[in-house]
Amino acid sequence: MQLFAIIAKQDEGIEAKEIIYVEQFLKQQLNPEAVKEYMALFHDFLSGKKERKRKRDKEGDKEKDSKKVAVIDSVRTLSICRKINRTLNQGQKIVTLVRLFELVNADRKFTAQRMAIINTVAEVFNISKEEYKSIESFVIKNTPSELDDAHILIINNKENICENCKQIESEEIDGNIYILQIKSSELYFLKYTGNQTVYLNGLGVNNRRIYLFASGSSLKLPKGKPIYYSDVVAHFMADQTKTKISFNVNNISFRFKTGNLGLRNISLSENHGKLIGIMGASGAGKTTLLNVLSGMEKPSSGNVLINGIDMHHEADKLEGVIGYIPQDDLLIEELTVFQNLYFSAKQCFRDKTEEEIVALVHKTLKNLGLFERKDLKVGSPLNKMISGGQRKRLNIALELIREPSILFVDEPTSGLSSRDSENVMDLLSELTLKGKLIFVVIHQPSSDIYKMFDKMVILDTGGYMIYYGNPVEGVMYFKKLDNQINSDEGECPYCGNITPELIFNIIEAQVVDEFGQYTDQRKVQPNQWEERFVKNIPAEKYKDEKEDPPRTLKIPGWLQQFKIYSLRDLFSKIANTQYVTLTLIESPLLAFILSFIIHYIADPHSSEYIFFENENIPPYIFMSIVVALFLGLTVSAEEIFRDRKILKREAFLNLSRSSYLMSKVMILFSISALQALLFVLIGNSILVLKGMWFEYWYVLFATFAFANMLGLNISASFNSAVTIYILIPLLMIPQMALGGAMFSFDKLNRVIGSVDKVPIIAEIMASRWAYEALIVHQFKDNEFEKTFFELEKRESNADFKIVHFLPDLKDRVDAFSKTLNINEIPEVGFDGNIEKVEKVDFNNLEPEEQEAIRIDVALLKRELAKEHLNILKLGNTLLGKINVEEFNGDVGDELLTFFKIARESIYGKNFEKEEELGMDEIPADLLQQLGYSEDTTDTQDDENIENEEDNITNEETENDEEGEVHVLEVVELNMPEEKISLKELETLVKAAANSLLGDPNEETKQNVEKDLLVIREALQNSFIMMTRYNELIQRGLSRKINDFTYSFIAQLKGYLAKIEKYHSKIFSIANTKRQKTINYINEHQPRLYNAKKNAFHNEATSDYVRKVYEKHKILRYEDQLIQQVDPIYLDPINYGYFDFRAHFYAPRKYFMGRYFDTFHFNIIMIWIMTLILYITLYYDALSKLLLFFGNIKPPAFFARIKLKIPKKQKKLDKTDDKKGKRKSKK
Repeated sequence: MQLFAIIAKQDEGIEAKEIIYVEQFLKQQLNPEAVKEYMALFHDFLSGKKERKRKRDKEGDKEKDSKKVAVIDSVRTLSICRKINRTLNQGQKIVTLVRLFELVNADRKFTAQRMAIINTVAEVFNISKEEYKSIESFVIKNTPSELDDAHILIINNKENICENCKQIESEEIDGNIYILQIKSSELYFLKYTGNQTVYLNGLGVNNRRIYLFASGSSLKLPKGKPIYYSDVVAHFMADQTKTKISFNVNNISFRFKTGNLGLRNISLSENHGKLIGIMGASGAGKTTLLNVLSGMEKPSSGNVLINGIDMHHEADKLEGVIGYIPQDDLLIEELTVFQNLYFSAKQCFRDKTEEEIVALVHKTLKNLGLFERKDLKVGSPLNKMISGGQRKRLNIALELIREPSILFVDEPTSGLSSRDSENVMDLLSELTLKGKLIFVVIHQPSSDIYKMFDKMVILDTGGYMIYYGNPVEGVMYFKKLDNQINSDEGECPYCGNITPELIFNIIEAQVVDEFGQYTDQRKVQPNQWEERFVKNIPAEKYKDEKEDPPRTLKIPGWLQQFKIYSLRDLFSKIANTQYVTLTLIESPLLAFILSFIIHYIADPHSSEYIFFENENIPPYIFMSIVVALFLGLTVSAEEIFRDRKILKREAFLNLSRSSYLMSKVMILFSISALQALLFVLIGNSILVLKGMWFEYWYVLFATFAFANMLGLNISASFNSAVTIYILIPLLMIPQMALGGAMFSFDKLNRVIGSVDKVPIIAEIMASRWAYEALIVHQFKDNEFEKTFFELEKRESNADFKIVHFLPDLKDRVDAFSKTLNINEIPEVGFDGNIEKVEKVDFNNLEPEEQEAIRIDVALLKRELAKEHLNILKLGNTLLGKINVEEFNGDVGDELLTFFKIARESIYGKNFEKEEELGMDEIPADLLQQLGYSEDTTDTQDDENIENEEDNITNEETENDEEGEVHVLEVVELNMPEEKISLKELETLVKAAANSLLGDPNEETKQNVEKDLLVIREALQNSFIMMTRYNELIQRGLSRKINDFTYSFIAQLKGYLAKIEKYHSKIFSIANTKRQKTINYINEHQPRLYNAKKNAFHNEATSDYVRKVYEKHKILRYEDQLIQQVDPIYLDPINYGYFDFRAHFYAPRKYFMGRYFDTFHFNIIMIWIMTLILYITLYYDALSKLLLFFGNIKPPAFFARIKLKIPKKQKKLDKTDDKKGKRKSKK
């Protein structure tokens, strides 16, 4: 008012038109009472009463007084403007300047004093001279030639009326409509010079007034289409926008998995530089529409085209074009504001240097008013470090920094104050000025926010689009359909406010019954609103642009992405002190608790801890595996789930999924390696578990890694943290139950159990592989046992054959021989004829007896074949040792035993050998192997051993008086010629072994190699002998049971006796060697044996892996005999090339034609399972599997229980489907 008064009283004083203008101005802003008050204030300032009081006594002529008043007015103008500068923003100061020019223009008195005051105001307001001139010309001048300015747009029906100004051609109109752009504040002013009726936001335009053409405004002309705010902005941006965008949605529908329609026949068409709102009641399909438009969901029908490119079928061509800001936070809570934006920028700009990225981040933060908060942690929504509005702005900044051409925003104002909501929407509105196309789902917007939108999409329940157009006109549209009196008014004529809620009050209006109560029935159904919209508002479509949409995204390479993801994850974890503390403490604390509890001393009268006597070592090993699985799962169970929202946004960047997953894997594996190391260091130290530090760490680390991958899979597949943690026990219990420690595999339920091998279901349990690897390695590879293991293994296997296996086979032969009456030798009668003994006819036996005989014969056939295979495997092992590097007295003893059994079996000869060769029995470094470093070997003992070896003699005898009967079938076997006698072989073996003692020279090795060639050839001949003899036995067992003869039975028993003799020899050799080794150690270092045994060997572990408490030492299962004791000494027999399955506690595994140590094989299996889990994680297999089962419809019984859809609604759905199909065809 003071500025108005100062300007108005200049020169001849105020004019009537100026008073009218001021009064009209006040009426637009204030209520009638306030208008009177401010008009009185205006007249008070105008009359200058206050100045007259101060100058009442002064005298002077009139001219002099006028000049003083002008100076005083200038000073007052400066003072007022400085006060205004501190309260109004730049846009409001521009409006003030326009109103001052409008006041002067009311009576068109443009005197020097008046213009000088306005110029002073502009200078104090820091308004540029260019904008000052544009405003002056716009207000004062009225012809196109005078207003030929690049910042002015003219609306009329004439062509090319100016060179520099913008123009929108319309239908015939009286006069011109001028719109001025103030670029610095993005303000637009409008004036009309004609006399026809023109409406701005539903209110008539006075041709003597200047109007603010605000965001969301619409201008309705006498004829033709309305002019919208977005149209005006688009014309001013035409020169700035380098690349154009067309966004055409053609009749899309979307059906949920349940079969319900979420969207129905929706069509949109937009171009660049628009802010599009999406409104609707809850459940109307707002977010669904946003997801379909953004490409996150695929429509059931129709398509979405961006510059003619189908979004859902050619997504690779739109890489980096689309951005998405969901309703929820996309921020990493542990990182700072700067770090969140920094890592987002690193993912988008491959070519920018570190300095450029930091500068870009700082610039963005300053633009958003977040720079002062850049070093604050973001925090969680419940533990806020920054305000809700700042969180929203930072979320927008994550997308804003890469400037996508099309941006989708879901509920940006939810949970914010009105001021923060306006700030966020202002930010989005500013983006449209850069040519961006933005779709926003909005809920309950204020009047100011509602008017910011260029167009509004309104959805009704069921996915019906019932309005699409200008927001202000939308209010008038629904008021008109509702037959309201003031339907031509889009906003309040006094305050300019719009009430968006009015739209939904009309849409959802309910029917009133005869009692005046509202019913549940709506006046107008959603499909009826849609029909009215299609009928009343014609669809417009922008032409598809031919050029590719603009892209600013340049994503880095795989390795760089991996580095960015890894650093981001690492920083977020380090920033969480609780996480770091628990990660470092949990593993060693559990190790301490576990090892401290089971630190057992057997002798109650002693305080000395002895590792050998601690019965808790096997449980400790198993619990270590359980701890590794549990910690690995809990550490990784939420990793991907926590990042799910962030990944949803980053999907639009088309970043490498494998780089993200590998960064997670690397971080988790590093944590797991550290946790495994801490556990082993603490636990093994307390239990004095010496050696094997690396082995324990490696197995636990592999188990941790498996659990990490399993946790990542469930983290990526389930949508609730509660569900994930409920799943952990479901995953852990099978691992514990089928780990092999708690329950024996041969004593499980028959459906899943297995007698001879580990059950298939247990083969997929990492705990089973890890536990077996550790306990087997702990037993057979400790510093004590590894010296004796091979000897004990041969001794145990031979002992089992002699004590359990072969007696069982003999008993079965005797049993069915007795049943068939073929176990007696025919006797010669007095007449010299052989007395015939009638055999029992097999077919006349009872069914039970027949079945028993069949099983026994099948069992004999199978077990003898397996035994033959075992002997040949031993022969193959010996064959591999017939070389100058490995050949020694032990190998020679076993070779001679093998030769003798082979020749006895074929030629009926019986060779006895009183003593073994015994050469090189005790390794020279045996004591060093056991940890004794001093050289205490007695040379005299060595000489005695050598003399003993020289005195060994071997005798070859034949004994044909044992009653052995050989069948004539032996002739058919075509045996190889016996080129060398056993005596000669013994001589060669002894000579070769003696020659290789010590350190032989090259000439000696060459001579021995010739002898070894002869021995090797003899062994291969023995293979042939044994194989063909086994063929003879197998052929005999394959006969019909009634054809079994005494001679065959005798030969079968003889074969079993020879196998028993063979194993007796093997047992004797191994037992003798083991005992001599022990005696040797005790003689040279008496305390070493027991010391090493107590320190490295554990009796409980030995009992576990040998199953010493097993009741049934041997078990018949179908047609085979299963060894139940000493599994640690039993090598598995596999018939398939890729068959790796074996019994539990096997010392080694057979695979692809060779044996592998159990420890290494099991670890490889754990890593293979880990790799498989990574593959399932990469392809999201578990999530897809759950989705598949989720899509399976329930049985009819359960379908009846569901809530039924009303028949009327079902009919509507079918009708809508048909309409949609018809529209598509059209």
